[in-house]
Amino acid sequence: DMAAFAGRFRQSKFKHVFGKGAKREFCYDNIRVTKSSWDSTFCAVNPKYIAIITDAAGGGAFMVLAHDQYGRVERDPPLVAGHKAAVLDVQWCPHDDEFIASASEDCTAKVWRILPESFSDGNLTESYRDLVAHNRRVGLVVWHPSAYMVLLTAGADNKVLIWNVEEEEVMKEIEFPDNVLSCSFNWVGSMFVCSCKDKVTRVVNARTGEYVAEEKLHEGTKPQQVLFLRDGRVFSTGFSRMSERQWGLWNGSTLEPIDKQELDNSNGVLFPFYDPDVNLLYLVGKGDSVIRYFEVTDDAPYVHFLNVFQSSEPQRGMGWMPKRGLDVSSCEISRLYKLHQKGLCEPISFTVPRKSELFQDDLYPDTCAESYALTAEEWLQGKDAEPVLSPVRPDAASAADIAAAKAKKRVPEKRPKKSAASAAADKGDRADVPANHLLANSNSSDSTAAATIAADPADTSALESRVADLEATVQNLTSLVESMRDSMAQLTSECEQLRATRVG
Repeated sequence: DMAAFAGRFRQSKFKHVFGKGAKREFCYDNIRVTKSSWDSTFCAVNPKYIAIITDAAGGGAFMVLAHDQYGRVERDPPLVAGHKAAVLDVQWCPHDDEFIASASEDCTAKVWRILPESFSDGNLTESYRDLVAHNRRVGLVVWHPSAYMVLLTAGADNKVLIWNVEEEEVMKEIEFPDNVLSCSFNWVGSMFVCSCKDKVTRVVNARTGEYVAEEKLHEGTKPQQVLFLRDGRVFSTGFSRMSERQWGLWNGSTLEPIDKQELDNSNGVLFPFYDPDVNLLYLVGKGDSVIRYFEVTDDAPYVHFLNVFQSSEPQRGMGWMPKRGLDVSSCEISRLYKLHQKGLCEPISFTVPRKSELFQDDLYPDTCAESYALTAEEWLQGKDAEPVLSPVRPDAASAADIAAAKAKKRVPEKRPKKSAASAAADKGDRADVPANHLLANSNSSDSTAAATIAADPADTSALESRVADLEATVQNLTSLVESMRDSMAQLTSECEQLRATRVG
């Protein structure tokens, strides 16, 4: 009896999370949000920018706004406008805040580099890389969690392609019986789970394309959304045979059920947004005016309802800010960007109220950093790695973190894009070579390189730690200079005020 009582009054630091919409002057207004009926969230956010798919005549476009560009957007704002048909999905690269991928009805996906000067001459029409291999519309783009510039695209040709974006090359092509509607990599990016139009959800080995498991999770005909949780379980949203909305929790390697619950009778697709640091899930229904949030735990009943954020306006789409972009000083643990039907984008901040002004360590475990763990080549050769993590605390970046981030955060080369002819020639050259032969070759060259490095690891690690020490010293000196500048500026302004009062 006591156990049941304890279960009912579960301890959780997220019990009192509450959401609050931004004031009108901190929203973005007058946006022509796309009228597309495609099931996408139409919005993607990172610590630098907000991207929103817009309604564009004669082609496909999306808008990119810096976070401080509040208020009314000009009537004809500069757009990212290189697609020939409607844009269906956009996603920011997790390992470099300047890069964004877009999927379009024009059968292509593109990757764009967004710089402060990108819109100085109006629209941005020159993409960084063009990914051309699908022969029907591309509806989905998903970045790999730990490998740099590895992108998954899903098209209405019932294919999923995994790209090396830098080389504009398809590393793996996987055929499906029907259109893939939603996709999510596991924590290390070795597998992905996807829901299909044929109502079957499949867990797939990302390198071989083999199905690890396939199962019908929800009976309803409307689209399902699936995602891998950090611990390897799968969470899904879908519909029952009677068209009631449901969520489900499943074993990630067999898709056997762990729990499934009915939610309500609304008909909008439910999009889950997941925080892997603290295992919170936010469920956002298309056309709903509520956001429900839950905590996922290891023990029954597994998915605990926390609360609901209620507003008067229905949502057309939604963006999700990574943990790196949150205001930790106000105990903000997530921020969603709600697209209203009438062209408003409203940030909604979720916070855990705390009396102390100090940084709350228990709310902020290490989160995904902007650096990456693997290159595309390393991933293809069979290496797996968890995403690189870094402290959320603003002053906690140690010398080693800084050194690691700099080593892995490379500036892409300004290489010319391949011409269609040379890309086709490359494709021809590689077409006859079986994939396993390519893998074997790359493995042998990799082992040679590994042997060279292994020859004297002590030298390498000594050098690396010396570099880390030097970079830490430089960092300290830089911050010292910055604080001296600030002090000087303060002294100058105080002198000016004294002068002004004397003159007065």
